[in-house]
Amino acid sequence: MRCDFQLAQPDDNLESAMTTPVISVRGLGKQFRLNAADRPFKIKHLLTGRLFSKKAEYFWCLQDVTFEVAPGQMIGIIGPNGSGKSTLLRLIGGVGRPERGAVSVSGRLGALLDLGAGLQNDLSGRDNILINGVIAGLTRRQVLERFDQIVAFADLEAFLDNPLRTYSTGMRMRLAFAVATHIDPDILLIDEILSVGDFAFQSKCLEKISRFKHKGVTMLLVSHDLDQIEKFCDAVLWLKKGRIKAFGPPREVIAAYSEEMSLETRNRTPQDNPGGAAGAARNRDPRLQLNQNRFGSLEVEIAAVRLMDATHRRPVQKIASGDPLRIEIDYIADSAARAPIFGVSISRPDGQICTEMMLDKDRLDLAGSRRQGTIVLDIERLDLRGGAYFVDVGIYEKEWEYAFDYHWHVYSLNIESDYRHKGLVTAPHRWSWLEG
Repeated sequence: MRCDFQLAQPDDNLESAMTTPVISVRGLGKQFRLNAADRPFKIKHLLTGRLFSKKAEYFWCLQDVTFEVAPGQMIGIIGPNGSGKSTLLRLIGGVGRPERGAVSVSGRLGALLDLGAGLQNDLSGRDNILINGVIAGLTRRQVLERFDQIVAFADLEAFLDNPLRTYSTGMRMRLAFAVATHIDPDILLIDEILSVGDFAFQSKCLEKISRFKHKGVTMLLVSHDLDQIEKFCDAVLWLKKGRIKAFGPPREVIAAYSEEMSLETRNRTPQDNPGGAAGAARNRDPRLQLNQNRFGSLEVEIAAVRLMDATHRRPVQKIASGDPLRIEIDYIADSAARAPIFGVSISRPDGQICTEMMLDKDRLDLAGSRRQGTIVLDIERLDLRGGAYFVDVGIYEKEWEYAFDYHWHVYSLNIESDYRHKGLVTAPHRWSWLEG
């Protein structure tokens, strides 16, 4: 599949700036050495000199990457793991040098790359704010002027004078994000960091990015969250094996990228769904014989799915609107799988997804005793209108490149409700009357 999109046209007030882009990347190429030619690999290599030294090997992380970014544009960068996204951002940020091509950047640069990389464990949170603010390009006076804003944003007042080694990972990330976003950058590079901290802090991060966008800050965002990319970005750059696959309007590029990921899953799906580690379990559930509704490489298999009454722990096929629901997913991994993503969506027979829930944080490595087990999803209340639905279940590769196992429209669920009005959701509500 060939996807040759053109760069999305900027707004009218940016047209004149297109002749002088704030970021210009021309023929960029970056090469990495897999191993050093002179490094001995065994003790005998030390004794025999370079006679047995392994020949140096190289690979191109980026090749012939060319694009421009106008002032005020927000560009999303997508692609599978290892496609060169983070390397591209680092080269634009001045970290490392390319073997080919050139990068030109005009304006004060802010980078949210390796959050916490410059923090010092033996210093207090207060000292780390002062030092990292100066490193980011502010004067000491400017850091002091913004100090209270940084502390309030990070919500770490009670821990400000404690050494950083006492901070949790989430606290460190909040501190680093707060410092990096208070330097008033003209250009901001963001690499997979909009999900730091708890839900409340994530909302603050996204709100901060929205304000930057409104102020006309030029931004490059690397993320695997395609909904986030489509919501915020003016154009999307798709990298594949270090080369530009497509560059254009978010909806079109994301649709093409999603289609290719789906194609990868279909290509990895065994034609006859052969019995693997979960073969015996699969044979016990006749619903899993519906091969046309099952896709995936089967490196990790869904052995069984149970829809349970959340109160009495009994299997159910129908519940009342607003009732809780418990979903139990038995899985078996033929080999160790690193941090897969478990997902459940509830859809209508026409394919309309009503709600979706993903276990994409605090994921487990399926190794050792965890190569077989059960993942449980408890839905506190399911406020869908009455009707017929399906519970679709999937286990995905850690970077969303393909599905290990995905069951679509296999597990039916009926929701009963006396509410007959329009809409998909029956929101909990009550009516009242106020005198006067």
